[in-house]
Amino acid sequence: MKCRHCQAELTLEFLDLGNAPPSNAYLKAEDLRKPEVTYPLRILTCTNCWLVQTEDYAEADALFSEDYAYFSSTSKGWLNHAAAYCDMITKRLNLSSDSFVVELASNDGYLLKNFVAANIPCLGIEPTKSTAEAAEKIGVPVSQEFFGHSVGQRMASNNQKADLILGNNVFAHVPDINDFTKGVSALLKKDGVVTFEFPHLMQLIQQNQFDTVYHEHFSYLSLCAVSSIFNAAGLRVFDVEELPTHGGSLRVYGCLKDANHDTNDSVSDMLTTEIDAGLQSEEIYSSYQSKANAVKDGLVRFLLDAKASGKSVAGYGAAAKGNTLMNYAGIRPDLMPFVCDAADAKIGQYMPASHIPILHPSVLAERRPDYLVILPWNIADEVMAQNADLAEQGTKFVVAVPELKIL
Repeated sequence: MKCRHCQAELTLEFLDLGNAPPSNAYLKAEDLRKPEVTYPLRILTCTNCWLVQTEDYAEADALFSEDYAYFSSTSKGWLNHAAAYCDMITKRLNLSSDSFVVELASNDGYLLKNFVAANIPCLGIEPTKSTAEAAEKIGVPVSQEFFGHSVGQRMASNNQKADLILGNNVFAHVPDINDFTKGVSALLKKDGVVTFEFPHLMQLIQQNQFDTVYHEHFSYLSLCAVSSIFNAAGLRVFDVEELPTHGGSLRVYGCLKDANHDTNDSVSDMLTTEIDAGLQSEEIYSSYQSKANAVKDGLVRFLLDAKASGKSVAGYGAAAKGNTLMNYAGIRPDLMPFVCDAADAKIGQYMPASHIPILHPSVLAERRPDYLVILPWNIADEVMAQNADLAEQGTKFVVAVPELKIL
């Protein structure tokens, strides 16, 4: 395999999680008797540009289907994060009714609805039918398609160049990251700004967040790799911020190379931090597998001990990261009888491969499990606050990453 960005040959393996289905390929009851498609889930590191990437197997159109079940509005914390971003960036860029904002992978309109409310013209580009229709229902304009260079050129030729292009947790999801970035370059106005938020590879390694690895994540990004990708597309990173979201993310600010934006010291500071953390050395990647195995083993041991002692266990959050963990650990309904989730699109379905049923959170009050394993550990505080009554009745909350903890 060649690197998706620089075309160097890939020889350094970072992580092998065996075979798994697409992480959001939830199943209906009638699907349980049908064969399931799985793909090898292996991660490689380019020692030339340091882009970490999945081994080529799954195709994007197989991963982001019409009934794609991830809806951003499910998390109140994420809605608050989006609203705060819109307020901040509107002030920073002096956006107004004369501006034009484009969000790539706009999902269900969770973010752009803030610009609609502020009378700032905007457009979402979203390839999945289910989420695009949800956005349109709340008044967010959407173009239902995958974004790339040709789309950026077409919009630019139609006088739709953007003052702001944003993408939250999409940059890691695109199979052709060079073409995608060239599309951004084509679509930006002369002094336009692009912001991308993505989970930081450094945090994945340091916090042992291997469950954020799944086929939909084609890339695992550092500032070093992103700077190289931007540069090849005629862009430059001029500012970077660290965020607490998704276990530790970066928000990068980019512009055309000759745009009127000074490069902030934060860029060189973060590049130095990454080098000091070993992100440009082979050893940190070649030694990572054992850390993932330790998390897997800890969870399996906990569930087996709970079963042996007659303790009841349930899961909360049928998230993609939960599917990665369940499948790598080989967890089935005998060890985790059900998982609750607040997303209507998931309730009544089954988690891929593990076939664990997904139920409405209201069943927790009836069944009162001894342990509630919070699979999306990044929103553990939110989940515990929502289920404080369970804790009062004796339920203990558990997270498995970065190590098993009973909270």
